[in-house]
Amino acid sequence: MLTTTIISNNSELISLEEWLENPPVATEWVEGKLLEKNGMTLKHSRIQSRLSFSWRSYINSNTEGGEVYTDVPCRTNKQGRSPDVAYLTPELVAQYGNEKVLPQSFPLSAEIILPTDLAEDVIAKAAEYLASGGEEVWLIFPENRWIIIVTQNQRIVFVSGEVVSTQTVLPGFSIAVDDLLA
Repeated sequence: MLTTTIISNNSELISLEEWLENPPVATEWVEGKLLEKNGMTLKHSRIQSRLSFSWRSYINSNTEGGEVYTDVPCRTNKQGRSPDVAYLTPELVAQYGNEKVLPQSFPLSAEIILPTDLAEDVIAKAAEYLASGGEEVWLIFPENRWIIIVTQNQRIVFVSGEVVSTQTVLPGFSIAVDDLLA
């Protein structure tokens, strides 16, 4: 997701603690700067909605439990992030479900990548999620019709014509790449 730096009218910088207390909608706090997530398109929103619905349907039909969120704030080791889609286990919902910001990465996160996003930034964000308690990150490339799943131990690429499946979180969940990205 493309981000741009927000310059405050009164030139005040917002601290990470301030962001965590009251995170503005569609923002991330990265390297001391408040970044606005922009570049949302109909395609991006459609994929986000499909993945959220698919994960939610899976947890409801398999009594897995937990919650699925979109554009929800979390704290990584150094920054404030908002994954496009995220899953929280029942145990973490019980522990943190009423907080404004999850104080760690979500166990399962997905980022929908825009053509203008830099590869280094996308990979760094996935590594950041994993270093902060995340177990699995989906990097979704709609234009190339790729989904890269990143865990602590592996990186797997799924392409058009294949079926993508979770690796560590929500065991047994799968969806055709073409169905998700159609």
